[in-house]
Amino acid sequence: MDELELLKKNWNKTSDEFKNYSDTDIYPMLHKKSSSIVKTLFYISVAELLFWLLISYLPYVFSDKMKARLETSYENPLFTALTILGFVVIGVFVYLLYKSHKSISTTDSAKKLMESILRTRKVIKYYVLYNLVMIFISIPLSLLFEFNQNMEFHDQVAAFDSTQMTVLVVITMIVTAVFLGIIWLFYRLLYGILLKRLNKNYDELKKLEV
Repeated sequence: MDELELLKKNWNKTSDEFKNYSDTDIYPMLHKKSSSIVKTLFYISVAELLFWLLISYLPYVFSDKMKARLETSYENPLFTALTILGFVVIGVFVYLLYKSHKSISTTDSAKKLMESILRTRKVIKYYVLYNLVMIFISIPLSLLFEFNQNMEFHDQVAAFDSTQMTVLVVITMIVTAVFLGIIWLFYRLLYGILLKRLNKNYDELKKLEV
């Protein structure tokens, strides 16, 4: 149990040991915890960026077949644009979290700390939303790319009757929904716990401002 939690647990005790704590005692603890949480979020975002860079690079090293398919995919301007957009968004996300950490680390005002926490929450919310939208878009687009690039798959789909085409659409929707659920749970676990702690700090700061 950290210092702040210990203090909160004993706040209502009548012992003189706890009578002299004031807002000025609590704020540094909240400040330290918030800064630590946002720093951890920043490190996670850097790790995520490195992970996707690694995933993008490995096929060129270990699989000639995958390398050839990726090179063919990059001939499509839309695929290239989405790939670049993805890395730009992650880069901006990393930068904004770094900026939030610096802002929290240097502020000496409870109000500014609260504003920094709110900005951090919004950044993560929009980043997760972006990833969910991209998953929703990318799976049908991947199927379309495969249809255009893989002639065997193209011929099979072209020969489908209406029932088979309906089944393909339903399967695509199910796969998309499953991936959306997995990604949502992943980010819920990855960022949710830290955001919950950050929200608790924000609520404590609101009490100090009253």
